[in-house]
Amino acid sequence: MTSVNPSLPPIVIATRESRLALWQAEHVQTLLRARGHDVSLLGMTTLGDQILDRSLSKVGGKGLFVKELETALQDGSADIAVHSLKDVPMELPDGFALACVMEREDARDAFVSPQYASLQDLPHGAVVGTSSLRRQVLLQALRPDLKIEPLRGNLDTRLRKLDEGQYDAIVLAAAGLKRLGLHARVRHEFAPTEMLPAAGQGALGIEVRSSRQDLIEALAPLAHLPTWIRVTAERAVSRCMGGSCSMPLAAYARLEGAVLHLDAAWGDPQGRTPLVRASGSSHAITLEQANHLGEGVAAQLRAGGAG
Repeated sequence: MTSVNPSLPPIVIATRESRLALWQAEHVQTLLRARGHDVSLLGMTTLGDQILDRSLSKVGGKGLFVKELETALQDGSADIAVHSLKDVPMELPDGFALACVMEREDARDAFVSPQYASLQDLPHGAVVGTSSLRRQVLLQALRPDLKIEPLRGNLDTRLRKLDEGQYDAIVLAAAGLKRLGLHARVRHEFAPTEMLPAAGQGALGIEVRSSRQDLIEALAPLAHLPTWIRVTAERAVSRCMGGSCSMPLAAYARLEGAVLHLDAAWGDPQGRTPLVRASGSSHAITLEQANHLGEGVAAQLRAGGAG
């Protein structure tokens, strides 16, 4: 075990207390300890964890999962906050910065069902649970006959509701299941061409006070630039489309050498209009170039009637 370097300041990580959030925080803790930092966790319950009877889109979006953590950074009780990047609002409040984006896990969505092997195997009118407007519109495009029902709660709660028979199947992020050793629950992993992921899905972001240059430098070795470039393009689409994590929008980028490919889709949750799709590619080796590509793809979506 690496010994603590007394010349490095101790770091307190603010984290939600769900099993997945704690795994993510402990993962960062392990990496920072290996570099000689003294690192502890500050577990917190956010408003997003408390409000479980309404969909996120009706109560303020996924930003509800980060506000309390930002308060801990603001008042000095914590130094950094570890987030699932898809939960992080596209515009951070003044005084805060995304200091690090780590290497992406699997960005795909996972089909989970105790009885059915795939979406195609579900009978007509089957009940599928999801908390995401993005997943709702993509599922409706694939299987308009299905009944899509809200599904809130942490990962273990969602799986329990499925096992109790409240749903025939649910759709979750593959990354969370894999991180908790629950890959055996996955019956099918949707290819991005089937179910386009959310902006930032599968990646971890670390937030700090923008004035903490010491922490920004300490976190730099944990950053993964190819992932950061990809998610910057994805998040640019979302920001340009209104910035909400709870809008029916998908955006997913692939990096092949120095060429960034970006696909996006927007749908109407009421099913009144077909999906609007857009895509683009460009040379991108900087975050600024990735951001520019995302803005261009968002403009395509709007031109196609999205929003």
